[in-house]
Amino acid sequence: MNKIAALSSWIGKTFAIWALLSAVLGFIFPELFASLAFLIVPILGIIMFGMGMTLKTTDFLEIIKRPKPVLIGLLAQFTLMPLIAYLLTVVFQLDPLIAVGVILVGCCPGGTSSNVITFLAKGDVALSVAITSISTLLAPFLTPILLEIFAGQLIDIDLASMMITIIKIVILPILLGIVVHKFLGNKIESAISVLPIISVLGISIIIAAVVAVSKATILDSGALVFVVVALHNLIGYSLGYLLALFFGFTAMQRRAIMIEVGMQNSGLGAALAATYFNPVAALPSAIFSVWHNFSGALVANICAKKDAK
Repeated sequence: MNKIAALSSWIGKTFAIWALLSAVLGFIFPELFASLAFLIVPILGIIMFGMGMTLKTTDFLEIIKRPKPVLIGLLAQFTLMPLIAYLLTVVFQLDPLIAVGVILVGCCPGGTSSNVITFLAKGDVALSVAITSISTLLAPFLTPILLEIFAGQLIDIDLASMMITIIKIVILPILLGIVVHKFLGNKIESAISVLPIISVLGISIIIAAVVAVSKATILDSGALVFVVVALHNLIGYSLGYLLALFFGFTAMQRRAIMIEVGMQNSGLGAALAATYFNPVAALPSAIFSVWHNFSGALVANICAKKDAK
């Protein structure tokens, strides 16, 4: 079992490679992977269940113990990223469907891989987990509302239906995972150790399916979408760090908030885009998923080297 756990850990840390590989495969074999698009929503539910299994009730107590950094991180997550996304779609004059996809990514909660990146960057992991967990629980309400504010002029958004969908595919699986962990405890530790494999496989399938469905769009404007997505992520890192610096947080806290702000739950973005709009609108989420793992690994490496000096 130790070998499986080690393999799982390695796969989790090298997710960027698998994300890129899945994107390439989806582009080369579109017919094969486009047929898997129907799995996007259930796969996300499975990943969220796995996330719930890794959480403890104490993870949510960080907001009581250290309210200021948690609240600042949450505020930055749900204000800076949607606003940056909106401004980028205006500056680059994106196609409305792609623009909705970019804004949707910006309105999503923090990505689950942000906790791993924070650990590798020697940041405050407890703070990172708290922000990710609480932002995810707020997503059913804030994500649709923010999307309506920033993209309502581009496309009709069914707020109530989207809220219910996020509750079904995110909140309920997470709560179920927390309950399972609460009652089974150490009995499921071996299962938890292989969760990175399941998460990476799931997100990789989502990326491949979205890329396959969006091949024509990628050929037409994929480079522009990549530039916008990369800028969105990098500006998020920068502003998140500067905001944490402004409030006088420690170096570890600054790293956690920077990473939490810059990294989004792109799986949720892809699932919502495919469900409510068009698979093409899910393309920014797929590209974000590939890119932010590369950029996150780079950020972690820079931070770790800085500490080593």
